[in-house]
Amino acid sequence: MTALDFFARWRVRLGYLLAIVALCLARPTPRSVGLGALLGLIGLAIRAHAAGYLHKQEVLTTTGPYSRTRNPLYFGSSVLMLGAVLAMNSWWAGGLLFVYFALVYTLVMRREEMELRQQHGVAFDEYAAAVPLFFPRLLARTAAPLASAGFSWKQYRKNHEYQAAIGFVLLLVGLLMIWRLRG
Repeated sequence: MTALDFFARWRVRLGYLLAIVALCLARPTPRSVGLGALLGLIGLAIRAHAAGYLHKQEVLTTTGPYSRTRNPLYFGSSVLMLGAVLAMNSWWAGGLLFVYFALVYTLVMRREEMELRQQHGVAFDEYAAAVPLFFPRLLARTAAPLASAGFSWKQYRKNHEYQAAIGFVLLLVGLLMIWRLRG
């Protein structure tokens, strides 16, 4: 198993362990949790929008948010992570989460790109040349889409995106409990 495979398979489980460490470092306040929740909601909305378009292992998704960035789910996760860091109110927790995210998701995106290139060949190469890897462009890609599927709540549910929302709510509740215990 390569490092790319390891992080792709274990990133969520490692994230849970990291969350425990980050919670121990957290110094939340009601204000930090509220502000973090607002930013996190933006991240969740980005992820939800992307998940409603994504047909994993079926087609090369290039419409909707995928016309602005090849990785809208991970971009949404980065905004969600920034919301969590803001809610935690800790430079140490923030640094830890940032290093984890940068390392793991750089490797995961590289692995997924290799798989997509192998599965879709030239179509993926053309898409990759036209759409940025991570940071979204303001204007959508103007070329004809490779897949014409629109947003679907069925796809959102099929991709289990609601789990990210549940996890974030549990994090916020945990942070408020930490604040109450320390206050």
